[in-house]
Amino acid sequence: MTRVLIAGLGNMGLSHALAHHKDPRAEIVGLVNRSGIVGHPDLQGYPTFTDFHAALAETQPDLVVVATYSDSHADYAVAAMEAGAHVFVEKPLATTLADAKRVVATAEATGRKLVVGYILRHHPSWVRLIEEARALGGPYVFRMNLNQQSKGAEWETHKALMQTTAPIVDCGVHYVDVWCQITDAKPVQVNAMGLRLSDEIAPEMYNYGQFQVTFDDGSVGWYEAGWGPMMSETAFFVKDVISPKGSVSITEADKSGSSDVDGHTRVGGLLVHRAEGDTLITLPDEPGHQALCDAEQAYMLRAIAENTDLSRHARDAVQSLAICLAADESVRTGAPVKLYEVTP
Repeated sequence: MTRVLIAGLGNMGLSHALAHHKDPRAEIVGLVNRSGIVGHPDLQGYPTFTDFHAALAETQPDLVVVATYSDSHADYAVAAMEAGAHVFVEKPLATTLADAKRVVATAEATGRKLVVGYILRHHPSWVRLIEEARALGGPYVFRMNLNQQSKGAEWETHKALMQTTAPIVDCGVHYVDVWCQITDAKPVQVNAMGLRLSDEIAPEMYNYGQFQVTFDDGSVGWYEAGWGPMMSETAFFVKDVISPKGSVSITEADKSGSSDVDGHTRVGGLLVHRAEGDTLITLPDEPGHQALCDAEQAYMLRAIAENTDLSRHARDAVQSLAICLAADESVRTGAPVKLYEVTP
C-alpha cells in the first residue's frame, strides 16, 4: 500500500486525489489545501492540512502529489524527495529552468521516482497521433493552439495562474512535449510575441501569446494560447502535424466550447492525409479528464512498484519546459532565443 499526500485541491489536484481515493493500491494520508476545506463528498474524513511542510513531516508519505500553483512546484518536489517520498508534480515542472534541473538532480541523488503531469502521454488517441506522424517521417510542421474563452470562475482561475505563469508556458509544455516525441530533434531557436488584453492581470503579464520553434532536423512549429473572456472561439482548437508525405490532424470531437476541460484532450478522430487519399481513424470510448488522471496516477504507482527508469521522462520534461520558458523570454525581450547551436 502506497501512502499518498496530495498538495493542492484545485481542478487537477482534486482529480488526482479522487484517483488515489478509489485505487486499492493507495492510501491517502493527507490533503493539503490553503483553506483547509475539502468540498468533495468522497474525500471527507481524510486528514487535512494548510501547511505543506507540516503535513509532510507528520504523514511521512511514500508518494507526494504536487498540484499547487506553479511557483511552489520545485520547492515542494525537492522537499518531498529529500524526505524520502516519490513525487508526481503537475506541469509545469518549475517556473525557471534552473529550478527544473534542481528537481531532476534531486530525484537522481535520492533515487526517488519523479513523474511530471503530461496528461497527453496517457491518452491513447494522442499516442496514436504520435505514431501516425512518425510513420510519415519528417521534417515536420507542427500547428497547434489552445485558446480558452474563460469567464466567471474559470477566468478567476486563469488570473490566479497568471500570477506566476503565462498561458504559453502553462499549456504549451503539453504540446511541445508531443512535438519532441514526434521529431526526436533538438530545438534550435524560439521566437515569440504576446499581448496583455486585460487590465485585470498584472502589468508585466500577458494573457495571449504565440511562439515559433525551429529544430535541428529542419522541423518547425507554432503554438498559440490565450485565456480570458475576450478570446475568440473561432479556430481555438487546431492540432496538425504536416510532413512531406502528408499530414495528421485531430478532428474536433464536439462543439462544447473552449472552456470545457474535457474538450482540451478529447479527440474526435485522426484525419491522416497522403497523396493517394485520406483516412479517417475513428477513436471510440475517448477517456475523459478524470479517467486520464486515473491513468496518470496508476502509472505513477506502477513506476514505484516496478522501479521504472524515468530518466528519459525527466529529460523530456526539462526540454519542453526550456522551449516554453524561452518563448516567454522572447515575448518579454522582443528577441529570438537560441537553445542549441548547430555546427556545420
